[in-house]
Amino acid sequence: MGSTSTLPPDFLWGFATASYQIEGAVSEDGRGPSIWDTFCKIPGKIAGGATGDVACDSYHRTHEDIALLKTCGAQAYRFSISWSRVIPLGGRNDPINQKGLQHYVKFVDDLLEAGIKPLVTLFHWDLPDELDKRYGGLLNKEEFVADFARYARVVFDAMGDRVKYWITFNEPWCSSVLGYNVGQFAPGRTSDRTKSAVGDGSRECWTVGHSLLVAHGAAVKIYRDEFKARDGGEIGITLNGDWAEPWDPENPADVEACDRKIEFAISWFADPIYHGKYPDSMVKQLGDRLPTWSPEDIALVHGSNDFYGMNHYCANYIKALTGEPDPTDTAGNLEILLSNKKGEWVGPETQSPWLRPSAIGFRKLLKWLSDRYGRPKIYVTENGTSLKGENDLPLDKLLEDEFRTQYFRDYIDAMADAYTLDGVNVRAYMAWSLLDNFEWAEGYETRFGVTYVDYENDQKRIPKQSAKTIGEIFDRYIQKA
Repeated sequence: MGSTSTLPPDFLWGFATASYQIEGAVSEDGRGPSIWDTFCKIPGKIAGGATGDVACDSYHRTHEDIALLKTCGAQAYRFSISWSRVIPLGGRNDPINQKGLQHYVKFVDDLLEAGIKPLVTLFHWDLPDELDKRYGGLLNKEEFVADFARYARVVFDAMGDRVKYWITFNEPWCSSVLGYNVGQFAPGRTSDRTKSAVGDGSRECWTVGHSLLVAHGAAVKIYRDEFKARDGGEIGITLNGDWAEPWDPENPADVEACDRKIEFAISWFADPIYHGKYPDSMVKQLGDRLPTWSPEDIALVHGSNDFYGMNHYCANYIKALTGEPDPTDTAGNLEILLSNKKGEWVGPETQSPWLRPSAIGFRKLLKWLSDRYGRPKIYVTENGTSLKGENDLPLDKLLEDEFRTQYFRDYIDAMADAYTLDGVNVRAYMAWSLLDNFEWAEGYETRFGVTYVDYENDQKRIPKQSAKTIGEIFDRYIQKA
């Protein structure tokens, strides 16, 4: 810990989850299927053939989750709403499922009664399946924006002034690239015909990203015009991205490619919001494959963040590629590597092939974002790690997750340095995740929770070491008012 680094007295910390990853109860009380329910049924898409049908059974155990949050001393809880639980068919003229809506209203009330502030994400990848079938979902901007706007209004109206923090979309990069370019995530569209019979990875991801931005802008306008004066909350979008270091610091092309990597991952969405246009590097590489902004759409999007939601896990080494970029490239014509020219790893190995911790990278990215976007208020809405082989450990060893605990120490330390020494206006932090849960394409083989979930024995929850110590870490850094 830096001897003088601190976090402000009103700093907000807690944990994050997502509906499809924890809720289960996929066909109870009127919930309709999402694209993830459908995707999980396709053989070979999810490790071990897993689904979110039961997951952590949190739909039936909200009281247990709240008790866990209280045990950890959490001040806040970020969770997402299942759109198809609220509007089973999803569309603006489709019926609202009051049972599903009231589930979340009561959950918010119960959180507040426990002294925990809710941060509500409207969309964490689980599009109502009917909308995908009806008009192609995220590929159809006009229909999708209109349907999302109505869904957002329904939820804003139901929650009233009880929710002060709203997130429109979680990680639009993942929805766009993993869903419509790589084909690893629902709905699994890609140019690779060995993975999917449909999809054009050279174009569809850019169309989807555009739809998500316009829908974000539309929802923010509704909130500001119709609810903000009454409810007094804030609204923003959560973007994911990793820090980038040059593979060869002596090579100017590698150095330059680092900024381009972050632009293709983060600025794709943040530049239109903060600067009113797509990054020049993307326009240059993608040409007419990148949608153009109509005056009406950019007016919705430009200036549409009350805060910057930041999901961050790790860092990479970046090596520039020479020659023409592949038509399906989404990274900026570069290689993303885990070791540099000297053979040094960016960080220690985890269970997730893409995740190698680098706390200094977190601090550097916080500063990069702060500088580029005019020192916005930043809420870290996800940060955490898996552990190599955690799922195979005996229970007593699994509960001693020192690696994860140290990750939180290092990353929170780096965040405090960014606040104190670099002038970054970071005001909140949600650790990923409260619970071990359904880790998308990795199924249940990868654990990210500070709480062990025994999937074989009635979803029993047991807090790990990290759950017990994260509060102590924050207690050291947050100034006493």
